[in-house]
Amino acid sequence: MHGLINKSVQNYVCDTFGNDIWALVTSSMDLGFSEFEAMLSYDDDITIGLIAGLELITARPRQDLLEDLGTYLVSAPKLEGVRRLLRFGGVNFEEFLHSLDDLPDRARLAVSDLVLPGLEIDERAEGCFELHCRSTVPGFGFVLVGMLRVIADDYGALVLLDHEVGLNGLEKVFITLIDRDFSQGRQFDLGARTA
Repeated sequence: MHGLINKSVQNYVCDTFGNDIWALVTSSMDLGFSEFEAMLSYDDDITIGLIAGLELITARPRQDLLEDLGTYLVSAPKLEGVRRLLRFGGVNFEEFLHSLDDLPDRARLAVSDLVLPGLEIDERAEGCFELHCRSTVPGFGFVLVGMLRVIADDYGALVLLDHEVGLNGLEKVFITLIDRDFSQGRQFDLGARTA
């Protein structure tokens, strides 16, 4: 797993639960370190262990933690780059959804050795989408649910989201677009703002 992902988990835990909880999670795994380097790679089992440790220590369901992580990834000010990468997917929420197939490739343009889960979007009917996620980390689909909630709000769209695990661990996120123009979307400029 790319260090950026583990570093994002670290930031989420520290910002949400505090440094003491992060120290408990990492010490329970006996890693020998507590800080992840963003540009290194780590075994997938470490990421899986971090989530399992966090679930145990916080006594919160894994799906809730992963969905919160997804929300954090696109709403935390220090991770504005993730939101910007996603918003380049389209001028409205539907265009954004259709661009998700290409998200792993777009991410590699930013970080060449970053491997994201395989994503495949299918429009089943008008406004009804099915997003398939293939990941080496079980539950990654819940991260997508959290991200999609924030991004839908970003576009001003009202959506219903549901998650299901299918055969061979294939995760499915069902997206029903209720109203494309439910509210005023968040302002987005192509160029990043500088101070």
